[in-house]
Amino acid sequence: MRIATVDPDMMTPAQTRTAEEAASGKRGRMPAPLRAWIHSPEFGARAQRLGEFLRYDTSLGAMLSELAILVTARHWTSHYEWFVHKREALKADLDPAVIDAIAERRRPAFNNPRAAAVYDYSIALIETHAVPEPVHAAAIAALGEAGTVELVGVLGYYALVSMTLNAFEIGLPEGETLELKP
Repeated sequence: MRIATVDPDMMTPAQTRTAEEAASGKRGRMPAPLRAWIHSPEFGARAQRLGEFLRYDTSLGAMLSELAILVTARHWTSHYEWFVHKREALKADLDPAVIDAIAERRRPAFNNPRAAAVYDYSIALIETHAVPEPVHAAAIAALGEAGTVELVGVLGYYALVSMTLNAFEIGLPEGETLELKP
């Protein structure tokens, strides 16, 4: 890891508040990127609160959120993010064939039109930095306006997470192997 781990006994009061808030929330622990963000506790507090909403409380539901997170993790080749969210996606009933296709940078076959809309929107925005009108209209039809706004939030937040994990080389738990090829 490229950034010092802050021992809980050595945290400032602001760092302690941020770490405790994260651990007492829906995650039940301090998330991996907060290991870096804790060095700026106000940033860490705000980012983890946004992340808690985007991960657990959007109108997208777990399966669609995890789909968008995996597309983002694959784009950034964020190994830790992929490691965590592949397992969450499987728990949320995302088809393993969809996960494998994303890992291989192929478009999955979808039986679910909402999942197809999430994937197409995510890929368009991440890869081209824009969303063509037909893709946008399909997302609005499938997810509604609030869901589409929340999807963009998920993509942006998990880009931040992926960049943090990559920049500070926050690796996989000991004994785990990388699943993504460059």
